[in-house]
Amino acid sequence: MRKQPYTVGSYIHVIKRGSRGLSIVRDNNDRWRFLLMLRHFNDSFNSLNWFRDIVDAKISNSMIRPDYWPKQNKIVKILGFCLVENHFHLLLQEIVDGGVAKFMQRLGIGMANHFNQKYNEKGCLFQGAYRSRTVDGDNYLRYVSAYIMVKNSLELYPKGGLVAAAENFDEAFQWASSYPFCSLGDYVGDRNSLIVDRDILGEIFTPSEFKFFSKDFIEGFLQQQKGVNNENKKLKHFMDGIMPSVIFE
Repeated sequence: MRKQPYTVGSYIHVIKRGSRGLSIVRDNNDRWRFLLMLRHFNDSFNSLNWFRDIVDAKISNSMIRPDYWPKQNKIVKILGFCLVENHFHLLLQEIVDGGVAKFMQRLGIGMANHFNQKYNEKGCLFQGAYRSRTVDGDNYLRYVSAYIMVKNSLELYPKGGLVAAAENFDEAFQWASSYPFCSLGDYVGDRNSLIVDRDILGEIFTPSEFKFFSKDFIEGFLQQQKGVNNENKKLKHFMDGIMPSVIFE
């Protein structure tokens, strides 16, 4: 597994890609299933028939745990996520030894089993093991948060992707904050999901600060991609120093 070592308390940026760049989700039902897995796999308790348990309990909100399950005992903190067609990004915190590894194993197996059964597929859904990188310091955490939740969601912006989003940032950012398969709405919108732990990033920036920071981030990202020698010292430091470690594919 191509992972860096980390200890309890570490922040980890995780990415997992579909095999040969193929889709890991094909419709919104698959995407909602991913969210359910983020919610219910983050627990020391592991029901092999977790989805059936939820259906049989006739719970109106499938994010709610059945009453007869034990109290949730999280194995990771999920600070952020973004799901796109052929991969997903997670920003996690290791809170128990081996928690990230266990969570990612459950998530990978759960998604693969669901996909293969639903679509009568065989073989590997994912391109090998997940990749991860530790995130050191609040400054790096800010950039990684914007990269995962803003850059990745704005690439899906229906009016022209990331470039168009940068040109019409306010509208595009509002669209991204309502995209249900990314955690941005938990930080800058009205969403209050049961998946995300908001306390850590919430201490680093307010919703308005996150938006302002994200706008700078996207500008710097696009200029870095174009190889622009920017006069803005803030963006130049960002492109030359921090950006290479943030871009993690």
